[in-house]
Amino acid sequence: MFLRCSRRVKDGKTHEYWNVVENRRLADGRVAQRQVLYLGEINASQREVWRKTVEVHTHGARRQVALFPAGSMPCDDVDAIGVHLSRLRLVRPRQWGACWLALSLWQQLDLDSFWLPRLPASREGTPWLKVLKTLVAYRLIDPGSEWRLHRQWFDASAMADLLDADFALAEKNTLYRCLDRLVEHKDELFKFLVSRWGELFGAKFDVLLYDLTSTYFETHEERGPEDLRQFGYSRDKRGDCRQVVIALIVTPEGFPLSYEVLAGNTADSTTLSGFLERIEQRYGRANRIWVMDRGIPTEDSLAQMRAKGASYLVGTPKGRLSKLERGFVDQPWAHIRDGVQVKRLATDEDVYVLAQSDARIDKERGMRRRRLRSYLGRLRELQGQTLTRDQLLMKLGAARHEAGRAASLVQVTLTETVVLEQEKTASAAQPAVTTEPAAAAQPAPTVEPAAAAEPAAKAPVRAKPKGSRATKTRSKEKAQPAPSMTFRLDRAKLRKSRRREGRYLLRTNLDAQQPERLWTFYIQLTEVEQAFKELKSDLAVRPIFHRTEDRIEAHIFVAFLAYCLQVTLKAKLRAVAAGLTPAEVIAKFKTMQMVDVHLPTTDGRELLLSRYTQPEPEHRMLLQHLRLSLPEQPPPKISAQEVHRQHPEPAPV
Repeated sequence: MFLRCSRRVKDGKTHEYWNVVENRRLADGRVAQRQVLYLGEINASQREVWRKTVEVHTHGARRQVALFPAGSMPCDDVDAIGVHLSRLRLVRPRQWGACWLALSLWQQLDLDSFWLPRLPASREGTPWLKVLKTLVAYRLIDPGSEWRLHRQWFDASAMADLLDADFALAEKNTLYRCLDRLVEHKDELFKFLVSRWGELFGAKFDVLLYDLTSTYFETHEERGPEDLRQFGYSRDKRGDCRQVVIALIVTPEGFPLSYEVLAGNTADSTTLSGFLERIEQRYGRANRIWVMDRGIPTEDSLAQMRAKGASYLVGTPKGRLSKLERGFVDQPWAHIRDGVQVKRLATDEDVYVLAQSDARIDKERGMRRRRLRSYLGRLRELQGQTLTRDQLLMKLGAARHEAGRAASLVQVTLTETVVLEQEKTASAAQPAVTTEPAAAAQPAPTVEPAAAAEPAAKAPVRAKPKGSRATKTRSKEKAQPAPSMTFRLDRAKLRKSRRREGRYLLRTNLDAQQPERLWTFYIQLTEVEQAFKELKSDLAVRPIFHRTEDRIEAHIFVAFLAYCLQVTLKAKLRAVAAGLTPAEVIAKFKTMQMVDVHLPTTDGRELLLSRYTQPEPEHRMLLQHLRLSLPEQPPPKISAQEVHRQHPEPAPV
């Protein structure tokens, strides 16, 4: 290991910045060159803290390292080991707490028992299970590409210390080869997790939430019509990128039951039937309630579900409310909670539930007001501008797109008048030649000598008839449309829009269920939306940089494994600290670091102590709530290197 210090004078003060370079010997005997590790500035106070807290274990006996310079130790301290405090080095600060938390969640799900028979070590000794743990922990804590894990994150984390491994886990080819071994076990894994979540949290899978999302690629390469990467409706607002569609089934608590990766151009309405069949084949038929958003089921798919005896609760477009308004008029409102009321209407096929929320009214009204105010202001600006018809239409289209549904509340009228515009163009390339007396004042044209030898001299220049192309002054009358615009607020549509604020229509074939219970089921649909949000933001499932179909599915599979750890942490927090999110807890545990302390001793050795920082009060509180216990500090490593010979002590005076 090579420790390098660079000094820089800033504002009259000298600052020391530390970097570490080392060669690392792997388990198979090879030596891997590690990149330079930037430690930053280590001030005197930080060094003093470490001097007061270091302990050493040697030969099975626990002894305190002497905190005195050589030759000044107390006489009665016969068991003390002298150290050269002036040569203390702090090396490789790295992330420890979040890595340990991820592995603890892995153990609580007992994932080792699932993966050990399916991911045995290779003939070369590659521990695939440890590689998978590294991939999942990385995705949960600080997600990014496998290249970044290989080049940066692994050395900045304590995964090697926690897994008792070395840098070979993070070699690029090792990471990619591990991805190729995962996807085939997806169905078996979710069966195992369903059972495990039932044991830990009593999770039930009788109400299932179904939804779809998309995730895009940075590359535009296409391998053919069978390629998963296709252009389609992008929920990420990235219509310029190829994408894949992810269909997900979760419980109201967020526990995933299954997921599928589909082609990027897959329509939402075409996925339901096949997915239901696969769930029944995998878990058998059961009395499940399927909760879906309005864009997923079609009339045909709902008819198939009724024929199979499946129960459903789906959202319905507001346009259908117009056909049912008369039926709802006679139905009373039922208050189910503060600010929420529902109506129930039974028809021959289904039961409809009309829900109205005060919070949703305020939200929709505020959004409509903001967009309508902006749209009207934009129209006033366009009224004061002089534009052609095409320009005006383009700007109107952009304003309508930005306003959204609020644009339908404003009637815009265009009127056009014809204006005759005099367009004069004169030829400036050659002056006009005329036979008028005024032309006599001009010098007569001369004939060059060479021209006299020509047998046929050119005819003299004559005045061209009036209206010729070279001499005319054109006057053209061109009809130009001059549009004018007027607009007015359609108050009848505005009143109708206000009546429907905060209302949404539900459709179900559950006759015996109370309206308030159905409303509760549908509100829980936000849980699957939250799952997608966490997958995309917290776990960075987008963008995808892989190219082959197997690697694409493996990338999403690792993200779902990380999500399984995250939802397990969320379930534990829900019972003890509902206000905390998994992301906040992980960020808090990231502050627990591990650092290597190098202490040269007076007996010719060097002590290497890997120590994680002591937990703060917030850490201890979280550990108590989560029923977790920190492990013991790792034992020190003692080197027999003759440190004192390389750096001899000065002779006593």
